Amino acid sequence: MCIAVIYNNLYITAFNVKLMKFAHIGDCHLGSWAEPELRELNLNSFQTAIDRCIREKVDFILITGDLFDSAYPPIDVLKETFREFRKLKEAGIPAFLIAGSHDYSVSGKTFLDVLDKAGFAKNVEKFIEKDGKIMIEPTIYKNAAIYGYPGRKSGLEVDEIEKIKLQDAPGLFRILMLHTAIRGAVGNLPIKAVDEKKLPNVNYLALSHLHINYIRDNCAYSGVLFPNNISELEELKNGSFCIFDNGRIRREEIKIKEVEIFEVNLDSALNAKDKIISSLKQGRLFDRIVILKLQGILESGKISDIDFNEIEDFVRKEKAYSFLKSTSRLFMHEYEMKVDLSSAEALEAQIIKRFEEKNQGKFNFLIPELFKTLQIDKQDDEKNAIYEERLMAEAKRVLEI
Repeated sequence: MCIAVIYNNLYITAFNVKLMKFAHIGDCHLGSWAEPELRELNLNSFQTAIDRCIREKVDFILITGDLFDSAYPPIDVLKETFREFRKLKEAGIPAFLIAGSHDYSVSGKTFLDVLDKAGFAKNVEKFIEKDGKIMIEPTIYKNAAIYGYPGRKSGLEVDEIEKIKLQDAPGLFRILMLHTAIRGAVGNLPIKAVDEKKLPNVNYLALSHLHINYIRDNCAYSGVLFPNNISELEELKNGSFCIFDNGRIRREEIKIKEVEIFEVNLDSALNAKDKIISSLKQGRLFDRIVILKLQGILESGKISDIDFNEIEDFVRKEKAYSFLKSTSRLFMHEYEMKVDLSSAEALEAQIIKRFEEKNQGKFNFLIPELFKTLQIDKQDDEKNAIYEERLMAEAKRVLEI
């Protein structure tokens, strides 16, 4: 009798997989960009994903956190987002979601609840804490049991997630939605992460939070729907999401605009404008996201002497879609600063000493350790998102937060 029940459940699960098709979207960060044209592209990526899901006739959509970039997004972003969810509802495709670290609110009140109460999406965060464990109740939809646990600020959800248990749902296809980092994705890097071996067994582990393209067996990160900053635009170029199609996970790329990157080395601010424009003329600007990365040490002039207005005018005349510039690796030569250049350590010590002499403070003792943290190198093949997460984790350790 027991064997027959087990066999029957396995058969039902296999049958459910064969007939199941759903989309897995996350890290949309709607409303994140300050630049209007890039904020629009971000929204266009979401619209493209929704249209593709409708065209693919998916059974349902999972949204694994950070739908919005904040718990209280701008009203224009809300209007456009609700319009897309209305399209889903009219197409008969339900959406199930959880909060991420960005759209999570300590008060528990977010616009995700408004979507839920309006009938446009279902928040599947249903759990109770008992005897040191967190029991998650499923949301049942057709042949699927969908479980969800929200992300938190600063990775505070990690310790909680390793305590979760799933309420039983015999014979159903079990999906667990989480917004967190898992050890299998970050490897041995010193980032606070969930040991996925401690998670309950499920048929599909739907993840977001790390902006990476990661699929292993029945586990997948959705990928960022649209790059969230300059470094992600440079590395990823475009966004993506996942579709689970009859037991197979495939990544769907969303490519709306081409990204053109220009790296220019400068040693003088006096001829910088002409050198930059000359470099821009060698590339393709029309209808592209143009990223200008400046680097070097200015032996003459200051960064403020560079005529960025004329550079932007040139880019605009070439009809680029958007123009972004980075001067984080461009420095001015410090003539008046006499320092010991015999070693990097000696230079660092003198810089710290000079700062402390001019800026007295009770937290100055943290400066040397923070300097070491900021010097952590990016490892070969390490994604920007994981590198930044590692830097933040180390900085928090030093600051004890």
